[in-house]
Amino acid sequence: MTATKPITANKQELLDIERGFWSGDSAYYEANADVECLVAFPQMVQAMTNADLAKTATKPNRWRDLDIKLKGMVEPGSDIVMLTYEARATRENGEPYAALASTGYVHRADGWKMMFHSQTPIEAAEQTQG
Repeated sequence: MTATKPITANKQELLDIERGFWSGDSAYYEANADVECLVAFPQMVQAMTNADLAKTATKPNRWRDLDIKLKGMVEPGSDIVMLTYEARATRENGEPYAALASTGYVHRADGWKMMFHSQTPIEAAEQTQG
């Protein structure tokens, strides 16, 4: 049995970056997403350039009352980290939202950059398990 290797990445730093993707504007996305990012949402599954991904975040403060419960974190290499978590938030229109999310980060010369993100609304996740 292989021993679990300790995580060297700063968990709080990565969670702070992650929260910014929920509330940030296109400039935040441009600054914190990698050159290309693979995304998987129920309505959108594709590789996106930094600029195209940033265009999806033209409205800041789309979410409020964000709560992230980290479920797991792995660091397969010194420059790659994957997070998985449960997110609960309220949409701008007041509608509650909950999802299981996973995000991959790669460490570049100017910091951690998102290179993968996936969200499955919890209702959809429960339907596939039932």
